[in-house]
Amino acid sequence: MNILTKEKATRLTKIIIFSLIIIACLFSIINNAVALLLGFIYTNIFRSRFLVFNNKIISFLLQLAIIGIGFNLNIKETWAIGQNGFMYIMLFVIFALSIGILLGKTFKVEQKTAHLISSGTAICGGSAIAAIASTINAPKEDISIALSIIFILNAIALLVFPALGYIFNLSEYQFGVWSAIAIHDTSSVVGAAQIYGEEALKIATIIKLVKTLWIVPVAIFSSLLFNGKFHSKKIPWFIMIFVLIIIINSYSPISSIITNSVYTISKSIFVVVLFLVGMNLSVSKIKVVGWKPAVLGISIWFIISTISLIIILNL
Repeated sequence: MNILTKEKATRLTKIIIFSLIIIACLFSIINNAVALLLGFIYTNIFRSRFLVFNNKIISFLLQLAIIGIGFNLNIKETWAIGQNGFMYIMLFVIFALSIGILLGKTFKVEQKTAHLISSGTAICGGSAIAAIASTINAPKEDISIALSIIFILNAIALLVFPALGYIFNLSEYQFGVWSAIAIHDTSSVVGAAQIYGEEALKIATIIKLVKTLWIVPVAIFSSLLFNGKFHSKKIPWFIMIFVLIIIINSYSPISSIITNSVYTISKSIFVVVLFLVGMNLSVSKIKVVGWKPAVLGISIWFIISTISLIIILNL
């Protein structure tokens, strides 16, 4: 009976702590970086994730929050930002994939693992890895290694990029572009940009979503490279809803009270997402990553981050 009582008490403690952190995220009591760290601490102390379908919930909430951001944008602003960032995105997606393939061979990393890491760095982190993995029939071990590397680098980026932005005296526009290009996952891009400022958040969200659309051509390229099969269900259809919301917000008389409220709630949801992302960063996942894939992931990221920053500072 004592053992059962202790197990129930532990389970109740988990639920209470989890609930309190979620409430703190929703009411902006804690910021993005703290939420991410709390997620990491939570999952490593209790050695289990409270949410069985954590990845699916992260994806749903992230998409919901991004759609909410659309209520604070207009079509002219969005088109201008997306158009200006398109060339940067195209060049860096192709460059990241090329560098990844070249360095993967240099470091003798398994081909599919290298391709997944490169795709995650080039496009949008975990979402790209999931889409490309199904296209090339990647083994679970390769997927796990690639995701672990991306999650770790995302966490580092969220903590480091805003500080670097201030050190290099980047404007909010410059930081929005840089974070969208150089940070892997959409959640960390938005999280870092949200820390930096409102304009940075808008710019980073728009450019990152344009970048996310590259999942489709890269998935098709990957299917040809590895003799796989492209799955249309991996296309990020929620972006179409995001665009529709922007159009509605631009041409219909929606009250500013409503749009501002939705926008504020969306930013709070992003904080919740980062807490859940942090719950995916267990010590066991870090141990799974071998030194060669880790060096590959860090090298691609460092090259893309450095070159993109130099270009943004000079242009």
